[in-house]
Amino acid sequence: MTLIKRFALYLIKPSHYDDDGYVIQWKLSPIPSNSLASVHGLVRDVIDRKALGDNWDVEVETIDETNTEIDIKEVIADCKRADAALVMLIGVQSNQFPRALDIARPLRVAGVQVAIGGFHVSGVISMLNGEDADFKTAQAMGISLFAGEMEGRTDAVLADAIAGTLQPLYDFMHDLPGIEDTPVPFMPAEHVSRTAYNLTSFDAGRGCPYQCSFCTIINVQGRKSRRRSPDDIEKIIRLNMSQGVHRYFITDDNFARNKDWEAILDRLIHMREVEGLNFNFIIQVDTLCHRIPKFIEKCSRAGVTRVFIGLENVNPANLKDAKKRQNKITEYRVMLQAWKKWHVITYAGYILGFPTDTPERIMHDIDVVKRELPVDILEFFFLTPLPGSEDHQKLHRAGVAMDPDLNKYDLNHYTTGHPNMSKAVFEKVYADAWSRYYSLDHVETIMRRAAASGVSTAQVLLLCTWFMGALKIEGVHPLEVGWIRKKSRLNRRSGMPIEPAVLFYPKYYAELGWKLARWAWLYFRFGLRQLKVERDANRHAYTDLAMSPVTDHDAEDLELFKTSDAVAWLDQQKRINDAQHGIKAPAAE
Repeated sequence: MTLIKRFALYLIKPSHYDDDGYVIQWKLSPIPSNSLASVHGLVRDVIDRKALGDNWDVEVETIDETNTEIDIKEVIADCKRADAALVMLIGVQSNQFPRALDIARPLRVAGVQVAIGGFHVSGVISMLNGEDADFKTAQAMGISLFAGEMEGRTDAVLADAIAGTLQPLYDFMHDLPGIEDTPVPFMPAEHVSRTAYNLTSFDAGRGCPYQCSFCTIINVQGRKSRRRSPDDIEKIIRLNMSQGVHRYFITDDNFARNKDWEAILDRLIHMREVEGLNFNFIIQVDTLCHRIPKFIEKCSRAGVTRVFIGLENVNPANLKDAKKRQNKITEYRVMLQAWKKWHVITYAGYILGFPTDTPERIMHDIDVVKRELPVDILEFFFLTPLPGSEDHQKLHRAGVAMDPDLNKYDLNHYTTGHPNMSKAVFEKVYADAWSRYYSLDHVETIMRRAAASGVSTAQVLLLCTWFMGALKIEGVHPLEVGWIRKKSRLNRRSGMPIEPAVLFYPKYYAELGWKLARWAWLYFRFGLRQLKVERDANRHAYTDLAMSPVTDHDAEDLELFKTSDAVAWLDQQKRINDAQHGIKAPAAE
């Protein structure tokens, strides 16, 4: 008779700390982790194949800490009861690494095996060869670190855990696997239901061909396109539809550069238009995707309702500094109008803190965006030297001071000096940028553009409230904000005092009530503008400068092109275009 042994496996996606040291956690969390879904799918495949042997019963507990509290004592007790155990901290980004270490610390003291993987480990190995203080702390604690991707390695890592022989470092950064026909990302419905939109995520591909200096993607996932097949994508959709999940975030950094984008979209279009299935997507693309024939049309028909675009800035000099050469400001209006034509809500990332930025220049450029670009949701970021990026590598090698607290590397905090702005000035400009863009008048303008484009103004109302309230009410970036903030008194950052219950709970509930009241007031104020728009009989005929057709005279007519940097850039583009067409420059007099 074969003796069955139990392997307790915990897959945990850590959150990170707010400025008061409490774990950022919600009753309903924002966008779920594709890394967690990917590893969960790989582990389920190991179990289904009985890859660890018939005598091992693998019990998997999957936890997303952004919506679920971790009972460390119970995890330790369960691991002690098992014949073998492993806690895997999944998809850990730089700002989550301090929290990951705090989760791991009592586990390691109790003798539980812990592994950490994700963008921080991979980025530090890729760009700094492991030179990072927190990385070394993890190694000193006896934590196994995993750099790279798990496809094709899951069996071996779990087998090492069972044998008690986890390696200190698994380094696969020079051997990125193909992902076609591998086990697909998947999260059970009970986990998906803990997100604000009942939303799940998956990657259709990995890698990006561009070289943006602030980005970690190209140094962690590479620049070569690796992708899932249309069959894989159909499998993901059908698995999720079978459990009532029909909203998806495709996490590819740039879906437009997935070489199989058309085959994937054609498959999804068939499922929607022929089979009558109802599902929708959020995707991420670059600013030149509108040049790809039928790309935007097919995205819309396939169910894309929202798209995130890395606009980053409207200053050509800043874009050049960031190696964002693919972004051409002359393309911005036609690109955004193309998405509007197909009724897709546009999100655009906008980075503050390039070397030439000043408070006055930033506010001027935001006003230009408001008047001349028909973008819906603009989200601001501090220019942050993320570990794993070229920017961070250069500053590290040059010995430039950067904030040592990784918890602040969330694109929502000041982390390094700026030539023109002090920390206080920069932080004020960042806060003012949100107020400047999401003014009552401009929110109304966004809604009017939406109504004229056939986009739901109710959706725009919700998104404007969400993005404005995240920073102003909750103090976190919109990409991190969920619904109803939860705080655990005992889950405070290592080294910070635990507040007495008699002080903590009254303060927490008073703060929660005050925040909910502020959310309601913000929604009401924006809602009055939406009601005004919806009651306008001529709302579908609305137009403005941003919505007006693009013409050859834009360079002369629009403020977007009248700064010294823009004029110089336009002159350079003209010289390049003339040279390509054999047009000689006029001789100097």
